[in-house]
Amino acid sequence: MHPLSICVYCGSRDGRDPAYAAAAEAVGTAIGRRGWRLVYGGGRAGLMGRTADAALAAGARVLGVIPQTLMALEVGHAGLDELVVVDTMHERKRRMAEAADAFLALPGGIGTFEELFEVWTWRQLGYHDKPVGLLNVAGYYDRLLGFLDSSRDQGLMSAPQRALLEVDDAPGALLDRLGALARQADAPDDYRRI
Repeated sequence: MHPLSICVYCGSRDGRDPAYAAAAEAVGTAIGRRGWRLVYGGGRAGLMGRTADAALAAGARVLGVIPQTLMALEVGHAGLDELVVVDTMHERKRRMAEAADAFLALPGGIGTFEELFEVWTWRQLGYHDKPVGLLNVAGYYDRLLGFLDSSRDQGLMSAPQRALLEVDDAPGALLDRLGALARQADAPDDYRRI
């Protein structure tokens, strides 16, 4: 049984609430303590950097994938086990998805939203069977979750589609659930592409 690889999406900023940084560090630490690998966007700044630094400190292997154009903006993390520099955002997301057994979104901005919704959409379309999680730190995603429930209630999203998004406010509990689901899925080696 190979160690799980968890792809974490999160902000390249810390945000205003210190709970976001604490959660990013808790996730990185928990990944390392479980003997898993962190896959993420390769940045050194913000929640991205905090997650990576905590994972490294806890003994995790860390793979970062970053486009050349963002190396200066997000400041590529030089201390990773592997930092892959790619040409486009599309290639970044593809490489991260291929390397992951599960996906987890922490607080972040539009990039995090886009990445989360893309892998969730791919899951419900059957392009992969890897679990997708959302860590709702300090209620950050409360209004989004309310909107998603409203979309389901209005008949624009099915209940099974909504249920594909695993949500929790406890990092360890959510990681354990994603890990169990990833093992259960027995995902194929080749990531099917749209």
